[in-house]
Amino acid sequence: MDVLKVSSKSNPSSVAGAMAGVVRQRGAVEVQVVGAGALNQAVKAVAIARGYLAPSGVDVVCIPTFVDVMIDGESRTALRLLIEDRAGSHPLPLTVDLRDGVPVGTGADVASPVEGITA
Repeated sequence: MDVLKVSSKSNPSSVAGAMAGVVRQRGAVEVQVVGAGALNQAVKAVAIARGYLAPSGVDVVCIPTFVDVMIDGESRTALRLLIEDRAGSHPLPLTVDLRDGVPVGTGADVASPVEGITA
């Protein structure tokens, strides 16, 4: 998967164009940021990219996670934003109540036992 690295000095419109291009081509793009300023620019870019993609029927979602990266030989914690087409993610939400071990909610897997559900 393509990885875009965003800094506090990145132009959100340019990053959004890159995001939109990769999402159109591959369905998803990973964005890595370190620091509040970089995160600010990346989130603005996600909002702009949604506007670029919406006319073609692509609705993206953003999934943030933490990741450790090496910068100048030093381990740092970065944020990883997975930007993907909503159609590529699970279309129906599923809620799992682990107290009973039986899924509760909506979705195709509702009747399946918990052991059959993979994360």
